[in-house]
Amino acid sequence: MSPTPLPAACVAVLRRDLTLAWRRRGDIAMPVLYALIVATLFPFALGPEDALLQRIAGGVVLVTVLLAMLLALDAMFRSDIEDGSLEQLVLAPQPLALMLAMKILAHWLTTALPLIVIAPLLAGMLHLPVPVMGVLLLALLLATPMLSLLGAVLVALTAGTRRSGMLLALMLLPLCVPVVIFAAGAVAAAQQGLPWVSPIAWLGAALALALVLAPLACAAALRIALDA
Repeated sequence: MSPTPLPAACVAVLRRDLTLAWRRRGDIAMPVLYALIVATLFPFALGPEDALLQRIAGGVVLVTVLLAMLLALDAMFRSDIEDGSLEQLVLAPQPLALMLAMKILAHWLTTALPLIVIAPLLAGMLHLPVPVMGVLLLALLLATPMLSLLGAVLVALTAGTRRSGMLLALMLLPLCVPVVIFAAGAVAAAQQGLPWVSPIAWLGAALALALVLAPLACAAALRIALDA
């Protein structure tokens, strides 16, 4: 029997992960509810002063989305390790890096995309000016895939380790600092009427590099973790 064509294999992996995520819709809702709760608490804690909330709105939304993504990061490969499908994926004739890229894409679609959809609501609760919301969404569209790619490499390194959620958070947070700085810098520049394209361009360049290197690193780390 001839091996499955590469495009069909990619679509099958993506469809499988999306179907499994849909069956566990509660897991998708948890990061969204967490982000809503955290963003709602800031006006109560800091007061209803519009100028203060506007100044911190971009950073609050970015950090809230980051922390909400961390909630679902530990589960990226958990079910595949438990049912043995990850070992089958490693032994498959298709390139492992490409198959893992499809799994990372499914994770981004089910975790980060719902957060991006509600980001305008979170920003509106903090009185972020409407013209700046487009820059915020663009920053999130570039920053969140990078967080998923970096997180996938760390998840692969700790594959099979029980209760690795805290370890993943400690390892990922330092890597996320530059991403948050550039994304928040673009939003802050847009609020002040300054050029904001440069930090967005740096985010785009970093994302392009991560798209190429992260799946390869994830595949290598996963092989090491499974052989250990």
